[in-house]
Amino acid sequence: MENSKSIIQDSWNEWSDTWYVKYRTDEAISKIRNRPESVFHPVTYELIRKALPDLQGKRICVPSSGDNHAVFAFHLMGAQVTSVDISERQMENASAIARKQRWEIEFVCDDTMKLSKVKSSDYDFVYTSNGVHVWINDLEAMYTQIHRILKSSGSYIMFDIHPFMRPFGMRTAGNLKVIKPYDATGPFGDIPTYKWRMQDILNAALSSGLTIRHMEEMYAENGSFWVDESSDVADTRSKEELDALCDWNINPLAAIPQWLSFHAVKK
Repeated sequence: MENSKSIIQDSWNEWSDTWYVKYRTDEAISKIRNRPESVFHPVTYELIRKALPDLQGKRICVPSSGDNHAVFAFHLMGAQVTSVDISERQMENASAIARKQRWEIEFVCDDTMKLSKVKSSDYDFVYTSNGVHVWINDLEAMYTQIHRILKSSGSYIMFDIHPFMRPFGMRTAGNLKVIKPYDATGPFGDIPTYKWRMQDILNAALSSGLTIRHMEEMYAENGSFWVDESSDVADTRSKEELDALCDWNINPLAAIPQWLSFHAVKK
């Protein structure tokens, strides 16, 4: 497992300085400054607002913070935010943005399955965003640490690709090509990833001691969901053609939810 951790860490350090640069442009940061809520799916944002109606002064931790857009948004909404990620370069690049913008944000390089540098019972709210679970080889360890760092009555909200999408891949719009059985969870690939089921995620959260209060299964906000951002080939479809992919009559995959969110609390 330590070898896998090293492979993932090295890969993310490389991606941070190459593919992820587009998430740190002046345009991307300006959009967050002007509309922090735009970082979140509208349904997930409503879950956040119901869980914490006032973010001012709240202690928030964002493990596996990735592009740090959620971190920046929470800071702009008045929270005291700790960003945690396994990639040193992601932390360094996000920290550089925070310094430039004069944002007071804590950045910690740590493994989400350990959070050894994060204090217990210290946070009002923990948030994990899209793309976290696929890198986690031990869900119970991750959720145990999330439970540990939350204060009593603290909230956790997750947002990620719906597991029902996994058998078809994420970008096979327009057809129903099955690429794996639902119960094949991984690891997959030379850089190991995992495709967890609903039961894996929910059971891990419940076994940690978290109580699930509410769940939402959501659809893509627009046709950009169906664009493979990792491809070097530009997508030439018009906005109308892309948005048509949200119609299940045209794209059968649009008939199943693309996103999953749930709110849980530590009692």
